[in-house]
Amino acid sequence: MRHLETLNFIDAIARAGSIRQAAEMLSITSTALNRRLLALEEELGAQIFERLPRGVRLSAAGELVIHHIRKQRSDLERLRSQIADLSGERRGHVGIACSQALLPYFLPQQIAEYRRQHPSVTFSVAQRDRAAAEAALADHSVDLALVFEPVRMADFQTLIAVRQPVCAGMAANHPLAHREILRLRDCLGFPLGLPTTPYGVRHLLDMAQMRASFRLQPTIEADSFEFLRNYPVAENLISFQIPIGLPERMTSPDSAFCHRPVAERPGPPGLV
Repeated sequence: MRHLETLNFIDAIARAGSIRQAAEMLSITSTALNRRLLALEEELGAQIFERLPRGVRLSAAGELVIHHIRKQRSDLERLRSQIADLSGERRGHVGIACSQALLPYFLPQQIAEYRRQHPSVTFSVAQRDRAAAEAALADHSVDLALVFEPVRMADFQTLIAVRQPVCAGMAANHPLAHREILRLRDCLGFPLGLPTTPYGVRHLLDMAQMRASFRLQPTIEADSFEFLRNYPVAENLISFQIPIGLPERMTSPDSAFCHRPVAERPGPPGLV
């Protein structure tokens, strides 16, 4: 649909933050792209971008324009998918923003299973913390957000929510590995590896600390759950994750690693 071309160009400028860089990405001249932008601004009677010494920034009117563009593109993709369904073959594209924990095991399995039934559907997957994933959903950059402990759940339609208890991960020969369930207090005598504050697991641990009479003092903090899953094998350390981000079977290279659920008190499980 050619009438959307100019709107797509405006979206490219917004993402690049620069007319020149957007023009390079679109393989057109910056002069031609700037003419398109000026023509649309004249039609709307408002500046879409504020011109800066280095690049451009969306104006208040531009924020409204970009929201409209991204919603229109999202609606168009949905329309294409619905039309394809009429022919009996599902097509289309699904953009997903998801928490890091869903990337190693859950999401590859689910996408592969879906594509076995609908091979013409394509996917894009972007790793985002929970706030950034919800922001991407709000501005129509993605179609689905899969996050642990959502921040703005009331603002969106929730398709499904699954309870996820926090698990303690450790080496298979750790002194606490023989226990079926751990309390957070049991972990205090060992070095601890905690995710950084943007992540839902850390949010639940911080909430549990507020209800308890102790503090979890991290020896290691990391924004990589893969790192926190592998590090306990190198040192007698306990890290924390949720089951959806852990392997179902402890096979190599995870054979030296195990995980145990943490008791709900003093903190409840979270939601994915």
